[in-house]
Amino acid sequence: MIKKVLIAEDDEAILEVLRNILESEGYQTFSPRTERKIYEIVSNESPSLILLDIWLSGQDGEKIAKSLKSRDETKHIPLIMMSANNETEKITETVGADGFLLKPFTIDELLEVMRKYSK
Repeated sequence: MIKKVLIAEDDEAILEVLRNILESEGYQTFSPRTERKIYEIVSNESPSLILLDIWLSGQDGEKIAKSLKSRDETKHIPLIMMSANNETEKITETVGADGFLLKPFTIDELLEVMRKYSK
């Protein structure tokens, strides 16, 4: 079974690197650009993991994470927050996310998180 990963990241360079790494590891990736598309993809594709940037252009990653973790149909999906913000760990705990990646992170750190959370 191909594992699906939703990547909500507004930095095009970071998004491209994430997609390339994950697709080379056999993951199918989705990269929505809007909050509405995030919910649509989660509903229609049932990703096995969500990578969510805390600071999305014009959108609040914290709010999106809280919403996803409060819904019965999505709260079981592992959600990993990503940010260069030194408050990332605290924000992750506050919103109920499963883990975090502090930017800049290494390929090994990314793959470790993928192994840990995408079962």
